[in-house]
Amino acid sequence: MAFDITIAVNIMGLSAVAVFAISGALSAARQKMDILGFMLIGTVTGIGGGTLRDVLLGNLPVFWIREPTWIVVCLLFSAATYFVAPRLTSLSRALLWMDAIGIALFAVVGTEIGLESEASPLIAICMGVMTATFGGIARDVLCGSNLTLMNEELYITTTLAGSTTYLCLSMLGLPYSYDLIGGFLVAFTLRALAIQFNLKLPNRYRVE
Repeated sequence: MAFDITIAVNIMGLSAVAVFAISGALSAARQKMDILGFMLIGTVTGIGGGTLRDVLLGNLPVFWIREPTWIVVCLLFSAATYFVAPRLTSLSRALLWMDAIGIALFAVVGTEIGLESEASPLIAICMGVMTATFGGIARDVLCGSNLTLMNEELYITTTLAGSTTYLCLSMLGLPYSYDLIGGFLVAFTLRALAIQFNLKLPNRYRVE
């Protein structure tokens, strides 16, 4: 079982890195960067959250130094996006949806890696949220864009919900696929609904 869940988490992690690399590359496209800019921003976005997680957990050297495959995935998907981006009708829309998929995947992966590192449940959830959001923060800062997590619609809340769902399901002793899929679906569905219907948390400081 442990071997199976390790494989599943690695697949989800690689998928998350690929999707986030695409989101970074799409952000580079909005800034009209060259292909090396695409690859730089895509790679930073793909590995940023996981790097912070590993440093905080003391998992050194960090994952992409131990296994350079993660860097290769980022570079390949970022470069591919360079050629695909001009064909997209809306870079902003594509970026939103790639980001939504990426944060949902990373919320689950980060939480599981936190648990594997024998962190407490609270810290594991924090690792899930950080893994899901830090790459996007780095992307937006480097591209001089408005921070995605500063949008009014639900963002960090969705990663928190996905991480918490994964943790709760894992404590119930369900098959690991239920944990992984359940956490991902909760985070992605909430983010998708937020994008489609502009869902927000109440905010007493919001000026209408």
